[in-house]
Amino acid sequence: MSCATLNLPPSLKLLNSCFQPSNKKSCFLSSSFSSVSFVGPLTSYGNKSSWDSCHVIKGLRSFPIVFKCVAQKSELSVSVGAGSNIASEKRLVVLVIGGGGREHALCYALQRSPSCDAVFCAPGNAGISNSGNATCIPELDISDSSAVISFCRKWGVGLVVVGPEAPLVSGLANDLVKAGIPTFGPSAEAAALEGSKNFMKNLCDKYKIPTAKYQTFTDPSSAKQYIEDQGAPIVIKADGLAAGKGVIVAMTLEEAYEAVDSMLVKSVFGSAGCCVVVEEFLEGEEASFFALVDGENAIPLESAQDHKRVGDGDTGPNTGGMGAYSPAPVLTKELQSVVMQTIIHPTVKGMAAEGCKFVGVLYAGLMIEKKTGLPKLIEYNVRFGDPECQVLMVRLESDLAQVLLAASRGELSGVSLKWSPGSAMVVVMASKGYPGSYEKGTVIQNLEEAENVAPTVKIFHAGTALNSDGNFIATGGRVLGVTATGRDLEEARDRAYQAVEEINWPGGFYRRDIGWRALPQKQLAPKK
Repeated sequence: MSCATLNLPPSLKLLNSCFQPSNKKSCFLSSSFSSVSFVGPLTSYGNKSSWDSCHVIKGLRSFPIVFKCVAQKSELSVSVGAGSNIASEKRLVVLVIGGGGREHALCYALQRSPSCDAVFCAPGNAGISNSGNATCIPELDISDSSAVISFCRKWGVGLVVVGPEAPLVSGLANDLVKAGIPTFGPSAEAAALEGSKNFMKNLCDKYKIPTAKYQTFTDPSSAKQYIEDQGAPIVIKADGLAAGKGVIVAMTLEEAYEAVDSMLVKSVFGSAGCCVVVEEFLEGEEASFFALVDGENAIPLESAQDHKRVGDGDTGPNTGGMGAYSPAPVLTKELQSVVMQTIIHPTVKGMAAEGCKFVGVLYAGLMIEKKTGLPKLIEYNVRFGDPECQVLMVRLESDLAQVLLAASRGELSGVSLKWSPGSAMVVVMASKGYPGSYEKGTVIQNLEEAENVAPTVKIFHAGTALNSDGNFIATGGRVLGVTATGRDLEEARDRAYQAVEEINWPGGFYRRDIGWRALPQKQLAPKK
């Protein structure tokens, strides 16, 4: 198939060698304004679409465009409407790496960014693709840096936003930056703040960042002796990445010993658990604090708070997060200032002094201690939290693409962020059995009806796909993030749960008390 060459802005000079010929299928698509921006090879999810000859890049605002791609005739026509406002050099094509609820929220916010021409997401998921918030590229291997670099060069990508921690720890950002591609996300060396809890704790020691007292062990007997000396409750953490499941809050010595054996003897977390951090149990209220960092400067995001435990009343095992809300009343403006001064700024300066400047988002898991009222650092993540990202992105009014680009260039000084007033809440719907074993392939219905509950409801997809009948099915543990905004937390909560009630998914479950610390009087009655 041949490609026409047009006088397009640099961000859209994507036409040379961009099509895979097909002798079977054809498509015709048109848009008078903004739903379509360009074409290339398409891989569909399930049978929702059977096209295999074109990609549709969604989210373009710069000009009306109509195109036709007919494989049998080997032709492509693209027409740019008269009087169109061609994009300036600053407009961006953005690639988001990842395929979960966090990445869906980032795509949603980037698509709304005035400076963003188009958004790709690799690998993405069926919900992201179906929503039109991004063009998903499931065939792009995000573990292959050379493939990602080649894709960026081919499609004129001006910013890569890395969502999950694993590609960061493995060095994807290093390779992209070396190739001259602006990237929002830390180097592998800086990502050790999340990749190794021991590294993070040592940094806290060296730069006097308040955190829980701890010791690190590779020998189970020594770990158990320390636990016996300290007493319970106590916390045992796998040193490496364990998909949010490597933290055990042991309320008894027996539970603590079992946690040590599971990591150091039984190797349930593989190499991530070959070293464990044993730390004191902190009593208080947890909160999530986010800051954008450009290597030297840091600016705070709005506050958020999530619910890690699987059951109502914060009971049961830890999960990746069962819901969140923003803002978090526990993080007052005064406390946020303390966090920036005592935790975030010393970390940024310490990382620079260690020769591994941090560029990306610092997600500080905090405990606001009951006895002192002051924050201590529990752990760092080096990416947006999930599901906190969802409530932050629906409240953000700034141009996210430009803000993240400024961070990647070391230009955050003087940048300020604008947030919508009011509150946001996300309720996570998960497969029954999560965080343990769960069934895959259960059908989810009525998602459109749920989003129509209110204009401020948005459903972010994490673990979904389409089956042969075109229905959404669950493919993961945490599957949907039902999100809503409101004038206050109570209104956001009511709208989110109204939307949840519309969804028909017998194979799923959710907590019914998200936000209970802030709105204890609003806890829902158990569902009949």
